[in-house]
Amino acid sequence: MMKTLVRLVVGLLVLEAVAANPRFSRQADLDSYDDGNYDVDDVNSENQEYDYEDGPTIEDPEIEIGTLAPPDYNYPMPEASLEEQEEEEELPIKPQLIPQGSGGSGVLMGPNTQKGMPTCLLCTCLGGSVYCDDLKLDNVPPLPKDTTHFYARYNRITKINKSDFASMNKLKRIDLTANAISSIESRAFMGLPELEELVIRENHISQMPDLPETMTLIDASHNNIESKGIPKEAFKDMTGLLYLYLTDNEIDYIPVPLPDSLRSLHLQRNNIQSMHEDTFCNLHDFNYIRNALEDIRLDGNPVNLSRTPQAYVCLPRIPVGDLI
Repeated sequence: MMKTLVRLVVGLLVLEAVAANPRFSRQADLDSYDDGNYDVDDVNSENQEYDYEDGPTIEDPEIEIGTLAPPDYNYPMPEASLEEQEEEEELPIKPQLIPQGSGGSGVLMGPNTQKGMPTCLLCTCLGGSVYCDDLKLDNVPPLPKDTTHFYARYNRITKINKSDFASMNKLKRIDLTANAISSIESRAFMGLPELEELVIRENHISQMPDLPETMTLIDASHNNIESKGIPKEAFKDMTGLLYLYLTDNEIDYIPVPLPDSLRSLHLQRNNIQSMHEDTFCNLHDFNYIRNALEDIRLDGNPVNLSRTPQAYVCLPRIPVGDLI
């Protein structure tokens, strides 16, 4: 009796749970099935009548699964940058004129030459350097005023005029190697306050030009220069002169006095026949030492260096030449 009552109460509780939750009803049926109170057929018939869903119940939140759209990384360009781009596109390119040279009107590529084209189109201009090598030039072309180094090697130039380098206040080096120069106008290089190096080797020059005191290098080798073609005391006041090259000329004697700054003197293959004891040293001051003059070339001359041994006591090295 008591057992039956208990089962009745449990049955009522199960009915109430089923009314509230269908999922619980299925669990209850399975529990009852385990107890052996229901037949398999009864359970199957009940499941056929009840439309069971494995999906979420009304009480479970619905979750939609999908692919999130990528974030938008197309950031707007700052207004300042857009304005700068517009300004760059609108600004026209303004060509800058190269300053006019010593004998022509200023144009885009330097002054015009006698061939009717700008110097910097005929030659090559790099910074302050102008290269006019091997162009079959008959004369020095007009140069931009800012030229510092001028090269016109292996041409056909026959004469240097005073007007060729007029007003060239920044010119430091002139190289006219291997031309046909036989004449240089008086003071053609004297109006150059910055000139330091002059190379006029392998020409037909017989007269050394007047040069400013600012010179550091002079190369007039392989010409026709005689001793009488060198002005008296031509190098005395060049206190910064380091290199003097007069190789392969017709010089009869060493062009003294030479500045104490001189390091290298090349006079090989000339016609020097004698040397004095005071050519390099000071006979009145036996403590005088000429440390700078380390390189003296006299080989190829008919002079006998052993005849004047006192002429080298102040030098760091004996000159190169015949000792017999």
